Amino acid sequence: MESINSPSTTAPVVETSPTSLATADIVVLILYFVLVLAVGLWSMWKTKRGTVNGYFLAGKNMTWWPVGASLFASNVGSGHFIGLAGSGAAAGIGAVAYEWNGLLMVLLLGWLYLPIYVASGVTTMPEYLQRRFGGKRIQLFIAVLYLFIYIFTKISVDMYAGAVFIQLALQWNIYLAVVVLLSITALYTVAGGLAAVIYTDAVQTLIMLVGALTLMVFSFAEVGGWQALLDGYHSAIPSIREPNTTCGIPREDAFHLFRHPVTSDLPWPGVIVGMTIPSMWYWCTDQVIVQRSLAAKNLIHAKGGSLLAAYLKVLPFFMMVLPGMISRILFTDEVGCADPDVCKAVCGNPVGCSDIAYPKLVMELLPSGLRGLMMAVMLAALMSSLTSIFNSSSTIFTMDLWRHIRKRASEWELMIVGRVFVLVLVVVSVLWIPLVQASQGGQLFIYIQAISTFLQPPVSVVFIAGCFWKRTNEKGAFWGLLVGLIIGSVRMILDFVYPAPLCFEDDTRPAVVKNVHYLYFSMMLSVITMVIVVCVSLATEEPTPEQISRLTWFSRFDEVKVAEEPAHTDMEAPEMKDRSEKHVQGTSGNGALHEDRQASVSTQASVSAASRLKRTCLWLCGLDKPPEGNGSPAPPPPDAIINSLEEQPCMRGVVDANLIVCLSVAVFLIAYWA
Repeated sequence: MESINSPSTTAPVVETSPTSLATADIVVLILYFVLVLAVGLWSMWKTKRGTVNGYFLAGKNMTWWPVGASLFASNVGSGHFIGLAGSGAAAGIGAVAYEWNGLLMVLLLGWLYLPIYVASGVTTMPEYLQRRFGGKRIQLFIAVLYLFIYIFTKISVDMYAGAVFIQLALQWNIYLAVVVLLSITALYTVAGGLAAVIYTDAVQTLIMLVGALTLMVFSFAEVGGWQALLDGYHSAIPSIREPNTTCGIPREDAFHLFRHPVTSDLPWPGVIVGMTIPSMWYWCTDQVIVQRSLAAKNLIHAKGGSLLAAYLKVLPFFMMVLPGMISRILFTDEVGCADPDVCKAVCGNPVGCSDIAYPKLVMELLPSGLRGLMMAVMLAALMSSLTSIFNSSSTIFTMDLWRHIRKRASEWELMIVGRVFVLVLVVVSVLWIPLVQASQGGQLFIYIQAISTFLQPPVSVVFIAGCFWKRTNEKGAFWGLLVGLIIGSVRMILDFVYPAPLCFEDDTRPAVVKNVHYLYFSMMLSVITMVIVVCVSLATEEPTPEQISRLTWFSRFDEVKVAEEPAHTDMEAPEMKDRSEKHVQGTSGNGALHEDRQASVSTQASVSAASRLKRTCLWLCGLDKPPEGNGSPAPPPPDAIINSLEEQPCMRGVVDANLIVCLSVAVFLIAYWA
């Protein structure tokens, strides 16, 4: 890593780090890419990618295990490996509270939110808000906001984290590493759609689990076991640090989840409440997560996917946080550096080097072959997360923004726009990377969470009110969202203008930044937003029945009312075609028919003579069969919506029993480490 003004990005972290991978590592990486490519091609062949439903929702035919694996892989990107391990090295186990909070929230998605989304028959979350509140301004507002959030907290962070790992392993320039990663990642995202993303995610999850658990075993063996970790972490103090300060000294509460409410880095009231609101946005209303669940073939499989993801969320504590703490013990002077000059020499970032904790373990502890496996793990984490975000971002842009601009856009046009937007999004995200490097004292994971608490609570509150309070109307939701986001944006800007000082410097930041922890700010922002939503909704007109039926928790089982509307572009093209054909048949003689047949034969011959290369490229992009007509895709039939809420009693009992088990595991873990 490096600061914004650092002139070089190629300084090695340690002199003993290998500058290139061994032959065995390269073989493992090649096998990894062959496996992923094979799965991607298989999924492209298996699924229909030439329709909106097939490309953006995988044909709504996914079973529980790829859905759950994709939920986990989409969440756990390379930013998690780098960021969680870095936070573990810098401040102990506190950051795992975000993981176990997410465990609870993904279950909330399956049992409370998904039935509403499924009943409403939506494709995107902005589309749900448009149906729930009416109008267009909330839908467009949320669509643009989601794209900004993806750039700020997801895409650029994952690209940066993956590039840091490759930089440490191969000593490449960090921006060259980013370009290489994006070239690989964007390929099968653009071509395969959501089905390719989900199936490759399932493979990437398996690779991540095997590789990360292997490194965990090596780490504990190197440090001397569990007790050596407990004893050694508090004594992992760097040899060079600022005297008479706390610089470089591990936190006394490093092994506690719930910490002092005023003086700690993660105050316990903020962990319980302030952390939950942004987490609810991510797991229950974020397009990346919800889109995978909506791709499930029915509600039981969607709940099963949530359960699998929840069980897997237990593992980052053992796979990432604890190895990060071990890395500080083993490489105290480098990972735990406290002097800006030393940190600058070690990793190029004067504010801290905790983010090299995980790559350091990989490059120093693992033998050849296994090092290549961990390189594959990091690439799997990066690619699975980025492909998920790219696909969901293109879904939002295409279905919510482009269809608003081009109301009569054909499916062919929507397919092309969705793919091109991925490339645009990549370029914008790269430009944000330098700010990520210099923020939050070198703790990448804390950067992600801080930004989330400034932008996500107002959105969470609007979804909560819309899903569970029938009286919420468009004016209340819009003004609550607008005021909340303005307040959150002001705080976010202040945090960038006034970054946290180094441990030996005086804190001269404004009081609202210095004294109000970002988790407490999340609580305050949520309350302000909810008050505005409630007051404005009560002071204005009630929502119409169409804005409530099958769009809230209490109305999800309402009967579907089929509105008799005039046919739109979907029907116009076939009707006009039939009329035209009848007219031709009625007015033309045998000579005209003969000419038509000759023209048809000529057309077929020209098509068959088309370039095979062109047809192959179109097939790879899922555009080999352009749909007839220029109409937008029709909404799902009412019968499909009704059946999607039905659950087999036996399978419902199985998933509900697993829900109780999973909640019990979560409560035990949180209580034990509190």
